[in-house]
Amino acid sequence: MSTNVLRTADGWWAVRDERAVRVDTKAVTTAELLAERDAVHAAAASTGSGTPVADLVALPPVTTPCRVVAQMVNYRSHARDSGFTGEIPPTFFRKASGSVSGPHEEIVRPAHVKFLDYEIELGLVMGAALPVGTVVEEQDLPSYVAGLVITNDVSARDVQLTKTQFYESKSYPTFTPTGPYLALLEPGDFARLLDLRLRLSVNGEPRQDRTLADMIVRPAQALTLLARFQSLDPGDLLLTGTPGGTALKAPPKPVEKIGALLPPALKWKAFFNGQAKNPRYLRRGDVVTATIATPDGRIDLGEQRTPVTDAP
Repeated sequence: MSTNVLRTADGWWAVRDERAVRVDTKAVTTAELLAERDAVHAAAASTGSGTPVADLVALPPVTTPCRVVAQMVNYRSHARDSGFTGEIPPTFFRKASGSVSGPHEEIVRPAHVKFLDYEIELGLVMGAALPVGTVVEEQDLPSYVAGLVITNDVSARDVQLTKTQFYESKSYPTFTPTGPYLALLEPGDFARLLDLRLRLSVNGEPRQDRTLADMIVRPAQALTLLARFQSLDPGDLLLTGTPGGTALKAPPKPVEKIGALLPPALKWKAFFNGQAKNPRYLRRGDVVTATIATPDGRIDLGEQRTPVTDAP
């Protein structure tokens, strides 16, 4: 069964039910902690009473700097929402690790961003080096992936679409809420990955709800494709795509065809005039709640709650 680990300003904690036991380690980074799995297991097996999890302030369990890589359009439901038809080529992009924030920190919308969107994603935390050229089979996943985290690939859609710029639109500070738990997996847990259910709500209203069975390129294949050109190290993070249900949706086909005839400035002006009527984009005061778990709770990454605010 997986072991949940929490990170605070005071160190690392193994979580059992609603209580946490401090891990006896001097590890500062996620990579250093992953090299001391025995200490994590010892804390998880402790018979001490521990500390209530509710009394701890969780930091992101993935420490930075690290590589943060993401998959684009990797769920069938998201592909439909985005207007894709036919085969979708696997695509990756990078996010600045400075965007990683805690599971209960505020998401800060920059002053120039009008269309702020959410994307719940399962994050894979690497436990071993992935050199360029590596081929990862399903049975090899435990050799490379140490654990899982909840992530939210927050996106400034007006920057992303008008500039065709993923890196900037998804890399502002607080644009990758991560945690609360790093779920360290045992080899047998990997067979349960497709049972994981991703759920995201805004102010209690369900927005996204899918299992990994909706995924197009699954983790082993994704790591193989990524390793064609990108190496990864322990503690690096791969975001594996988001299900349908984001605020952004592709316009109807007739509207899209008309828009294609317009000069770019007029096309985007018309598009965002329409998006301005969409109430699903994030606004100051909203609270985004995200969970990822199997139905039986064997793997449960906790609950992420992030309020939204505006930059001063």
